[in-house]
Amino acid sequence: MDKVVATAGEAVADVPDGASLAVGGFGLSGVPNALIGALYERGVGGLSVVSNNCGAMETGLAVLLAAGRITRVTGSYIGGNKEFARQYLGGELELELIPQGTLAERLRAGGAGIPAFYTPAGVGTQVAEGGLPWRYDGQGGVALASPAKEVREFDGTEYVLERGIRTDFALVRAARGDRHGNLVFSKSTRNFNPLAAMAGKVTIAEVEELVEPGEIDPDAVHLPGIFVQRVVALTPEQAADKKIEQRTVSS
Repeated sequence: MDKVVATAGEAVADVPDGASLAVGGFGLSGVPNALIGALYERGVGGLSVVSNNCGAMETGLAVLLAAGRITRVTGSYIGGNKEFARQYLGGELELELIPQGTLAERLRAGGAGIPAFYTPAGVGTQVAEGGLPWRYDGQGGVALASPAKEVREFDGTEYVLERGIRTDFALVRAARGDRHGNLVFSKSTRNFNPLAAMAGKVTIAEVEELVEPGEIDPDAVHLPGIFVQRVVALTPEQAADKKIEQRTVSS
């Protein structure tokens, strides 16, 4: 039952080239930077990534992206990542851009064993009708476009069929975790980390605070350990390294 491994490098040692990854994080919040860094050090490439965004400010998945290690992204926000936009528009990267709520539910559905579901999000747009550019040819043309999806009417409203997502591995970050893999997330880090963890066939969690089984109140558990296969305890320095994407001041 003890799922703790000594280092991030050991935790990702069996992630092969070409693997699919569900990666937690919301902007720069809750990004599993230690695990991503360990993948970078190993030189793993050809990765298909499912994540809300693909890193920013040269951190998180942006490290793998800039090194050319990612070939496909399923996500909902390109944001201010100029390198992400450059690779996509230049035909170097395949991108399946989908509504944020749909992405969340596709991850949750995959983890819950639900193969597909209907949602009204995207009906009447290229999300349902097809034609969204998945890959450009580098000269302004579309090399690969999204296919049309099934649309069905329920009680007078149209819904589009979306598939659940399952990935080979999932990388997540939690505020607290015990040796059995039970996890607690802090604030906005809870947006995508639990869902990404559910979607992975092998889920690896880096935790800011590692505690013994029983120290987390069962009512406080956000993700039960059944979804987690490996736990890595961060150093105090790693746990404290939290960058701010948008600095604001208040009156």
